[in-house]
Amino acid sequence: MPDLLVSLYSTQLAELKQRADHVGASIRPALPPELHLVVNWVREHFSENWASEVSVAFSRQPVACLIAIDGGTLQGFACYDTTARGFFGPTGVDPQARGKGIGLALFSACLETMKTLGHAYAFIGDAGPVDFYARTAGAITIPAPDKGIYEGMLRSMPK
Repeated sequence: MPDLLVSLYSTQLAELKQRADHVGASIRPALPPELHLVVNWVREHFSENWASEVSVAFSRQPVACLIAIDGGTLQGFACYDTTARGFFGPTGVDPQARGKGIGLALFSACLETMKTLGHAYAFIGDAGPVDFYARTAGAITIPAPDKGIYEGMLRSMPK
């Protein structure tokens, strides 16, 4: 999967934010006392590697992990500045909550946070849903002959 680049000054981000504002879940920064809950949830629903990245996000000040809460339960998460500065991800939504716009809202909130922190661009490393990122935020593929930062990384088995 390719790495992508998103301009945080794109006019598409205002449209993305408008769409994200209508999601029923509450999007907010995770709090340090929630580390064990969020890391365990990510480990259970996604992978050990992503749980490691979420742990790094919690070590940042401010915490570089946003969470989606609906009905008092964790529905999704999105991190930034974990694998490398300026990187968006990992991000994931509970399979039972997909299709409700939670991923869109997390993505929008992360990009807005990154812009506020002084980033001009966001990188999406080893991007999965390339079409989603291109359509919603104008992400473009970074032409590179190699696989990027994740080349040769040890990986846990997905759940």
